Amino acid sequence: MAKKTKRPPPHKQHSLDLKTALPVTVRIVLTLLLPFALTLILGSREGSNAPILGGIGVASWFLGLFWYGLPGLGLRGGRPLFAGIGFATLGWLAFLLFRFTFILLNLNAADSGRSFIYLLLFEAFAVQLWAFGLLFRSLVEWRGPLAAAIGSGLGFGAVAFVLFQEAYGSDMISLLYFLVWGIFYGIIRLRTGSFLGSMLVQTLHSFTVWVAFGPLPALTSADSLPTVYLLTGLVYLVVIWRLWPKEEADYRV
Repeated sequence: MAKKTKRPPPHKQHSLDLKTALPVTVRIVLTLLLPFALTLILGSREGSNAPILGGIGVASWFLGLFWYGLPGLGLRGGRPLFAGIGFATLGWLAFLLFRFTFILLNLNAADSGRSFIYLLLFEAFAVQLWAFGLLFRSLVEWRGPLAAAIGSGLGFGAVAFVLFQEAYGSDMISLLYFLVWGIFYGIIRLRTGSFLGSMLVQTLHSFTVWVAFGPLPALTSADSLPTVYLLTGLVYLVVIWRLWPKEEADYRV
């Protein structure tokens, strides 16, 4: 006698049909367009990218929950969280070292609390939710985990280069630094299955380097920042090489 297969209740079955009705290529297009379209509705305030980044985060949250759920977006705690923190801290310490070496300190305590919250919610959580949550999962279904890590990292780097407050330079070295930074976080997402660790370290990274120790001093040589970016980017590449997955068992999607 044939064994009966257990079917989900009608309301859950209808929900599953809606989630899988869209081809993955359409979902990728929506992932790339809808969050940024929402920013046009929210508008932007002069001197602040918070509405733009907030729109990216809100759209990514609802699309991601509907399509993949919280675990699928990489919102995992426990071991994945601590592993992500450990890997991302290597990049943070490297940037701190080169920042201290080549750029003069300009200690700044004004509005530190407000700046930390902005970095945590907008530059870190909102953008990483979009890049390493929503975009990563869509690219996994389209081209596989490794392509997803690189593609979502490039997306993160491009957004950071254009919208982050710490993007002081607009030259090619600065662009390459942000793209490599994004791939670094993308590989961490691939190896740990979570972006929460890199999100927390990104907040501390940006806060310590560009808030607590002050922005670029006015008299700093224009060559100092590209040097910091270049040396830190090389450290990121070394860590990427060490974390590069050797077999399918290394993937944590």
